[in-house]
Amino acid sequence: MASYHLSVQPVKRSEGRSVVAMAAYRAGARLKDERRDMEVDYRRRRGVVHAEIMAPEGSAEWLLDRETLWNGVERMEVRRDAQLAREINMALPHELSDEQRLALVRRFVSKQFVALGMVADFAIHAPVVEKGDDPRNHHVHVLLTLRQAGEGGLRRVKTREWNSDRMLAIWRAAWADEQNGALRALGSAARVDHRSLQTRKMEAVVAGERRKSVLFERAPEIHVGPKAKKAARARPPQSKDRLVGRHRKRLVKYSDFDEGSRGEKNISRLEANARRLESATAKTSQQLARLHMRAAHYDRQVRRYQSHEAKSAEPIIDLSELFRDAENKYLHALRRREQVALLIGELDRLFFELLGLRESQLIRRTVWSNRIGRLRARDAEPTGGRTRPRT
Repeated sequence: MASYHLSVQPVKRSEGRSVVAMAAYRAGARLKDERRDMEVDYRRRRGVVHAEIMAPEGSAEWLLDRETLWNGVERMEVRRDAQLAREINMALPHELSDEQRLALVRRFVSKQFVALGMVADFAIHAPVVEKGDDPRNHHVHVLLTLRQAGEGGLRRVKTREWNSDRMLAIWRAAWADEQNGALRALGSAARVDHRSLQTRKMEAVVAGERRKSVLFERAPEIHVGPKAKKAARARPPQSKDRLVGRHRKRLVKYSDFDEGSRGEKNISRLEANARRLESATAKTSQQLARLHMRAAHYDRQVRRYQSHEAKSAEPIIDLSELFRDAENKYLHALRRREQVALLIGELDRLFFELLGLRESQLIRRTVWSNRIGRLRARDAEPTGGRTRPRT
């Protein structure tokens, strides 16, 4: 099924980042980083499907050149702690083709970013299965300028309202709408939702859809960024028992509730989610079995009365008082059979949704296990009698 992801983070010089190097890496290109006086070359990078720069109509031509654009941004920022750009990462529906995903990204970037005056440098990445990537992990990286673009280039003053929570909420909702529109046009039943699992669960409960709320009774995955990966590889987290308190007399055994790195915690969460979904699936299956028995019971009652009616020469409305009670039972059985059929249809859909969710959680668990296993194997790989250095 399609999954929703949209994350936003500033590109900070204080973290030692270069927006020129970031643009080269995401686009799989070779660029000259003038500030650091070095060339960055990522042309051999696999998985880059498409890279493109979009700018507002009538803006300066040099804004469409990747090397000139981002070196110009670097020159404009003189502070050591300057924010250079804004990066937005978004998951793309794997149900669409490459051409459809490109059209979807162009449409969204044009409406939500370029229309406001930003220059957007986006790169669409496809999963590299040979490296162990999830084959559904199509995504796009969008680098955005913090200043409005015009005929003379970029404005001297940054547009601060683009940093607001209100703007982020608008982008998140709009991205869900754009994806669902593309999936609907394709004829796919898959849909995405930008809201949290807790919000969707509460909405289902308030709407009286308690059966549907079980779909959201799972823990979300934890984001594992490059900093967390680097920290876990350089020094694997390990909790120690410590004396705490004012006089350091109380021993707290942190090792008892140590859940390991973020990746390892994700594995345990996904396992717990899969178990919870398996239990919900089994419960739904039992409910379906009972409903099918009730449906068969009411169906026998209806057919028995219809058989009696066929043998009678009189219509139902002219039956004697002796058969009025049987007629009421027939109408009751007919209504109950329809109600049970509706419940069976609802639970059938819920059952298959639970199965699909459980499968997705197990697949994600396998992905994380393989990822951690590869990192550990690479770090332990001998190189000339010494362990391979971590990067």
